[in-house]
Amino acid sequence: MRLTILGGGGFRVPLVHGALLTDRAEGRVTEVVLHDLDDRRLHAVSRVLAEQAAGVPDAPRVTVTTDLDEALRGADFVFSAIRVGGLEGRAADERIALAEGVLGQETVGAGGIAYGLRTVPVADDIARRVARLAPDAWVINFTNPAGLVTEAMSRHLGGRAIGICDSPVGLGRRVARVLGADPREAFVDYVGLNHLGWVRGLRVGGRDLLPRLLADPALLGSFEEGRLFGPDWLRSLGAIPNEYLHYYYFNRETVRAYQMAERTRGAFLRDQQARFYEAAGRPDVSALDAWDRTRAEREATYMAENRESAGAGEREEEDLSGGYEKVALALMRAIARDERTTLILNVRNNGTLSALDDDAVVEVPCLVDANGAHPLATAPLPAHATGLVCAVKAVEREVLAAARSASRATAVKAFALHPLVDSVNVARRLADGYIAAHPGLAYLR
Repeated sequence: MRLTILGGGGFRVPLVHGALLTDRAEGRVTEVVLHDLDDRRLHAVSRVLAEQAAGVPDAPRVTVTTDLDEALRGADFVFSAIRVGGLEGRAADERIALAEGVLGQETVGAGGIAYGLRTVPVADDIARRVARLAPDAWVINFTNPAGLVTEAMSRHLGGRAIGICDSPVGLGRRVARVLGADPREAFVDYVGLNHLGWVRGLRVGGRDLLPRLLADPALLGSFEEGRLFGPDWLRSLGAIPNEYLHYYYFNRETVRAYQMAERTRGAFLRDQQARFYEAAGRPDVSALDAWDRTRAEREATYMAENRESAGAGEREEEDLSGGYEKVALALMRAIARDERTTLILNVRNNGTLSALDDDAVVEVPCLVDANGAHPLATAPLPAHATGLVCAVKAVEREVLAAARSASRATAVKAFALHPLVDSVNVARRLADGYIAAHPGLAYLR
């Protein structure tokens, strides 16, 4: 089976490759094609992968290319993890938004809109090429903003475009762990959009264990989301929010923490990864060791400003391992081998949330088999969550419309309608600032 990774020079590619090396079953991935626009990054990552595979019998064959069409031909699965504009673009997204006093995070608020506006045209092109060159391939999208980009690609590929994210996986794992349950046996009732969802139940053997957690303030305060949001707020919600909802529920404090930080997250990652790629390209350096050290630092500093503003302390050791690569592997296994499983994925709504139309991409538990991912029926969200989901989905739709009409006015509308942007005038300045900073937004007129 052939897997093509778009963004193959990306820093997290070794996580996917490491997961593939553990798969010894029939029908596994035997060929990996790395595609990237940057030869230097491809060389560095391919060195990491070669060291990972050393001593592993029958490791997947790895090839690299900068030719997109060549990478797509013959693919069974396409894993999309591109970053349009690079980390320099992310740093600019954060800087421009913070100068206006609003959030510039890469998937939430103004930064997410800017990132989406320059990514959707590229994602559209990739999806059209997949439909032409590899019509039977499944696209697994990890490109951020994951829900928005998956919806853009699904307009060309239908249900063959499926989005994944590690946030719900990590949240479900933490909730199960604190309740003494095995995450592999627990059903996580998680509903929302990407980076905008809530755990409303955790069922083991048909019994919901979440009420016990919500009734115990000490237990609530013993894991990351409890420290981040506070036990009282979680009990008021009657649910455990995705960590990214901290940007909404504590927006003022988060923006202030980001403004006071020595560097934004994007600037930190830009500088950190520049050091990694420089080191990993040197023949006298172990690329795998350099990658391991860099990854450990990256994971430990994840959402550091949010944790600092909430007094949440350091991340737990168990939460430093990511998880999206395991979701990707489980998804590929289920489809390729018809191994039925349940995963939290970004898929077309198809009636799952009554407040949204069928084509809206939502993040919900899905039954996965050889025919793809099928969202499971779910109870409606409460009014406050429905309102937020509908507002953010409306913004995503404006981003899609702006990208496809090349309309600056529609882009301004997307910024202005977002719950975390508090003025139409601010929206206009954001659009102007982003268009001036990013060549990839020159299409907006």
